[in-house]
Amino acid sequence: MRSATVERKTKETQISAKVNLDGTGKYTVSTGIGFLDHMMEQLSRHSLMDLDLTAKGDLHIDYHHTTEDTGIAIGEAVSKSLGDRKGIVRYGHAYIPMDETLSRVAIDLSGRPYFVWNVEFTKPKLGEMDTELFREWFQAFAFAAGATLHVENLYGVNNHHIIESCYKGLARALRVAVDIDPRKSDAIPSTKGTLGGSL
Repeated sequence: MRSATVERKTKETQISAKVNLDGTGKYTVSTGIGFLDHMMEQLSRHSLMDLDLTAKGDLHIDYHHTTEDTGIAIGEAVSKSLGDRKGIVRYGHAYIPMDETLSRVAIDLSGRPYFVWNVEFTKPKLGEMDTELFREWFQAFAFAAGATLHVENLYGVNNHHIIESCYKGLARALRVAVDIDPRKSDAIPSTKGTLGGSL
């Protein structure tokens, strides 16, 4: 099983994230932020990545540090689970419809972090969570995971549908990208023979 645990402790947050890339989508999530919990559950369920996540953060200030740091911790755990990334499919993408909404997510587990975000919201909050924080989570995840990640909402009206389709898109794209390619399970998926570093 490709799994890893990351403990992240700062003056702002204390986070434990354990992932199993070869799981069945089981999750135990507790961040203190209800909507973020919901999104992490979606990420686990639709990627089939088992996720154990607990976070205690300075929520009396705002949700920024807890949101960003959970992205970092999960991204680091994914990266550790991948090891040298030998045999992985590497690329994944997904189009996710959710009622009136359609979002597209593409990922390359290249070892080179890059992030593109083309998502807009019409409200500043979903529940008590600032919608601007979703970009922070995805960016933190991408850089910590060593992934090139493009997230785009093509159209939609309902803000809940927009962000949930983005998380489900990441989940489905990640599910494909981390799979072992049965035709090249013994090789790094790059002509350079290694992933990461320069283009």
